[in-house]
Amino acid sequence: MAAPTGIKSPTRARIAARTLRTDRWWLYPSFTALVLLAFVVYATYRAFVGEHYFAEPYLTPFYSPCVTTECVDGSRHLGTWVGDWWPFSPAVLILVIPLSLRLTCYYYRKAYYRSFWMSPPACAVGEPHRRYSGETQFPLILQNIHRYALYVALAYNVLLTYDAVMAFKSPEGEWGHMGLGTLILVVNAVLLGLYSLSCHSCRHIIGGRLRNFSKHPVRYRLWGGVSVLNGRHAQLAWASLVWVGFTDFYIWMVASGTWSDPRFF
Repeated sequence: MAAPTGIKSPTRARIAARTLRTDRWWLYPSFTALVLLAFVVYATYRAFVGEHYFAEPYLTPFYSPCVTTECVDGSRHLGTWVGDWWPFSPAVLILVIPLSLRLTCYYYRKAYYRSFWMSPPACAVGEPHRRYSGETQFPLILQNIHRYALYVALAYNVLLTYDAVMAFKSPEGEWGHMGLGTLILVVNAVLLGLYSLSCHSCRHIIGGRLRNFSKHPVRYRLWGGVSVLNGRHAQLAWASLVWVGFTDFYIWMVASGTWSDPRFF
């Protein structure tokens, strides 16, 4: 109901306190910031170290696809089409793909906006910023590339699935074998694939702008399936992030000789 003429609409309650919440609301943003920061530090180190990323037949997702002449023998599944002009570690060239998807992801925006920028840090908690410009100015306007980052990430998921299939080889190159690393790479491909498919943009691409679902039964079924995944998007975001880090760590340990890879058959 509109306010009577001449009477201003009510604004936010003017409270001196930052919040009236009495629970430990700061735990979630603090823990989120800690986990994200730990992953960034670890991934940055692994990306620039440039070693221990391949243990036949396992290639860490941080370096896949390895397409420069600097890649070790056996890891160049797609050739060396980049050549020798790239001066940095091969991982720096590759990690741009998953990084662009996660940085622009709707869920991760909420996570790091609250954790690092405190915008806002939690529900019903005041934020320290005096102005709010949304995502209309640089650099946040770059968040609009999310849909295009999703397209590239879906293709990247195909490559990671290929790596998981290649992991069914023995260290001697024979098919029909499986080790613990094989299982880890398969789970990694599945989790990253589900994370991408559960994306809000993916749901919109499949079922958005349809005025009548009955005229598009196939897209409706696909939209329904993706909608179920979308309800678990946050959980898949965290599970896939932690698991891809663990996958890289496991292959690092095997490649460096610290661990041996148990073979099932």
